[in-house]
Amino acid sequence: MSASQTSDVRTLLVKIFGKDRPGITAGLFDTLAAFAVDVVDIEQVVTRGRIVLCALVTEPTVSTEGELRATVHSWAESLKLQAEIISGTGDNRPRGHGRSHVTVLGHPLTAENTAAIAATITRTGGNIDRVFRLAKYPVTAVEFAVSGTETEPLRTALATEAHEIGVDVAVVSAGLHRRAQRLVVMDVDSTLIQDEVIELFAAHAGCEDKVAEITAAAMRGELDFEQSLHARVALLAGLDESVVEKVRADVRLTPGARTLIRTLKRLGYQVGVVSGGFTQVTDDLKERLGLDFASANTLEVVDGKLTGRVTGEVVDRAGKARLLRRFAAEAGVPLAQTVAIGDGANDLDMLNTAGLGVAFNAKPVVRQAADTAVNVPFLDTVLYLLGITREEVEAADAG
Repeated sequence: MSASQTSDVRTLLVKIFGKDRPGITAGLFDTLAAFAVDVVDIEQVVTRGRIVLCALVTEPTVSTEGELRATVHSWAESLKLQAEIISGTGDNRPRGHGRSHVTVLGHPLTAENTAAIAATITRTGGNIDRVFRLAKYPVTAVEFAVSGTETEPLRTALATEAHEIGVDVAVVSAGLHRRAQRLVVMDVDSTLIQDEVIELFAAHAGCEDKVAEITAAAMRGELDFEQSLHARVALLAGLDESVVEKVRADVRLTPGARTLIRTLKRLGYQVGVVSGGFTQVTDDLKERLGLDFASANTLEVVDGKLTGRVTGEVVDRAGKARLLRRFAAEAGVPLAQTVAIGDGANDLDMLNTAGLGVAFNAKPVVRQAADTAVNVPFLDTVLYLLGITREEVEAADAG
């Protein structure tokens, strides 16, 4: 039955509440089937073992409505459930134009924070059509389906509110394209891994303080990346090539990194990394994690020693965006269906090029420019921004 066909039709909203158990949904519709009603809409939620089941059905004949009400109440009472039946006209109200998914991440997510997010949605003219939980671990993640307001002004309003109350909020436009984002490309240093690779090399050269100082300035956007790269690499001149294996052993993956990549791969995504670091490490990560793509700078080695130079094309801010385009072309994925994740100023072009740019525990300039930001230390929370639930993660692991 189409929306136009139900607009003037008398309907009954049948609501069932109580302790959940197998067979409730089947039992309700078995009961309703005896009265030859049509189903207009169904909604069911189970929270901590309590079910709320709503069925919107066409109204039966006048002569049988009373019997339907009595029969449903009797059936509910037999299962120690409560029933409420409300008469009305037509289907649910049409959703407004402009539909978005608002994902809220809290660690924890408080009632006060939730109230602030809901109030901001209302102030922008939006209506919350549906709310459901995506995950309870490692963060609480809930998603609001919102209509009635455009995505961009909603994102702007919620970004301001989220910063003030200390939660992470992602706003993306609704549509099939969300699940069609089939390529994820991420930065390496301080994103996929907890470390800055050049600082790990510098620790073996005894110049980590100087390198860290230059790195921090570059990530804040205060120095040209290529110049800072050459200045830092020059400090490594003379290191024995055997240091590479030691650095690989020192690398610490970000919590949730393996889960993120494993889940994406099992769900059919392609995954890559781009780095201002070095292929001596990213090639190893590609093999260990089963990545589809990896690109970085290469430390020059002559006669078993690091020369203090890099070879080939430098992977800088513009280079990361260029590599994202290349990976997308090789994967056969439109840029609109790509996701980029990064933390530093040299990731900005890549984040802005992707269909969805995610700032992960990023510098302020990056958080402000990205589509959304994640400020918890778990990389797999990015899955929730794609609408992937914790249950799907666990199912992918089981598979």
